[in-house]
Amino acid sequence: MKRPQHIAVIDIGKTNAKLALVDLGSLTEIAVVTRPNVVLAGPPWPHYDVDGHWAFLLDALATFHHDHRVDAISITTHGACAALLAADGTLAAPILDYEHEYPAEVVAAYRTVKPDFAETGSPDMVGGLNIGAQLHYQFTTDPTLKDRTEQIVTYPQFWGHRLTGVGATDVTSLGCHTDLWNPHTATFSDLPATFGIRDKIAPVRYPSDILGPILPHIAKATGLNPNTPVCVGIHDSNASLYPHIISRDEPASVISTGTWVIAMSLTGDAGSAIPPLDPARDTLVNVNARGQAVPSARFMGGREYEIIQNGHAYAVTEQDVANVLDRSLMLLPSIESGTGPFQGIAMQWQGQEPAFGSGERAVAVSFYLALMAGTCLDLINGAGPTVVEGPFARNAEFVAMLEGITGRPVVTSETATGTSIGAALLFNQDKSWPMPVDAGISNVGERFSTYIDRWKTSVRSRN
Repeated sequence: MKRPQHIAVIDIGKTNAKLALVDLGSLTEIAVVTRPNVVLAGPPWPHYDVDGHWAFLLDALATFHHDHRVDAISITTHGACAALLAADGTLAAPILDYEHEYPAEVVAAYRTVKPDFAETGSPDMVGGLNIGAQLHYQFTTDPTLKDRTEQIVTYPQFWGHRLTGVGATDVTSLGCHTDLWNPHTATFSDLPATFGIRDKIAPVRYPSDILGPILPHIAKATGLNPNTPVCVGIHDSNASLYPHIISRDEPASVISTGTWVIAMSLTGDAGSAIPPLDPARDTLVNVNARGQAVPSARFMGGREYEIIQNGHAYAVTEQDVANVLDRSLMLLPSIESGTGPFQGIAMQWQGQEPAFGSGERAVAVSFYLALMAGTCLDLINGAGPTVVEGPFARNAEFVAMLEGITGRPVVTSETATGTSIGAALLFNQDKSWPMPVDAGISNVGERFSTYIDRWKTSVRSRN
């Protein structure tokens, strides 16, 4: 296959659905369009607006091809999502929103079959953050659903199936706290056999494999060449990780930011052992695009930022930063107490809570997010420089405080979203990539040592 130049990346995040056009030569985004990822109410359960996304994506593909040319399509999506396909390829049921919470008796019943953390590296999570819990809930709620399900695909491959008609799952989506996968042996866990669905799960592929060309009716609807290739696709945090997997030989840490903040540790040695992880603190084992286990930790940072700011953006000044540091004005965990390293502990302001729309509030929440991210890195033995991908890379206060708490360089991505670049690089046939000059390095973290010590002490006193 001739190396394509313009890669259209379907990027379905928990907050927004996007289509980005990436120039593979320069690794720049030529165009980006988005729409909100609104969850629709039931019946039978809260679900994603896949038909709305599909219309949006087809229209955007046609526009991108007309304006710039589309040579290939890559796909990246949030995790904790599976689609159940009927024999005719349509959905056997709407795709369940992973934030939907289940009745206590259903949760208790699932825990009796959930594999151990030692097997899956997948902690016990709220709602449907474990795909195994989703499937259990769906099959319990609708007893005829399992028989109506011909094939189970993970979420990137749902869109790939719509584009090509070919079913698949990928190692990164199966390895994303699903309870279905054993990342230590790169095989299925015992759960699919327990559910009687092992033969229903679509073939496992690597994200960079080619799923197939687009279907004829897609070519007609968009104007794309009928031979336009579509790759298998990848979990979004692993898309952010992929450029560093193929370019760095030394230890490094990557923080993917969005609705979720995911910290991932790269040891520089594929044979390195996973450090001891504590599932009660939202540490877990992800699986990268090469099928290797990756120690990870996470919290719902983007959601927390939205809650605290409540839509009141503010341009921060140096005086705002100085005021927060001088007064030790800080936010203590956790805003979203169901996830992250400090679960079950309610948020608390230390010092007078700053007003909505104030610079001090913006600084305090940015510092909080960095301190939480630093905690996550500590939990997974993060080492080397920390690379921040996604929207928090443009938050100077976050970057500076993160360097302060880690004591290591922090570098930031120039791109609007690290996920689109990583997903486009799945078409990089060399399977390597020379690392570009880092776009930004903070050097002011040492200013914050007293603040960091007080935050840590305050957090310990509340545990």
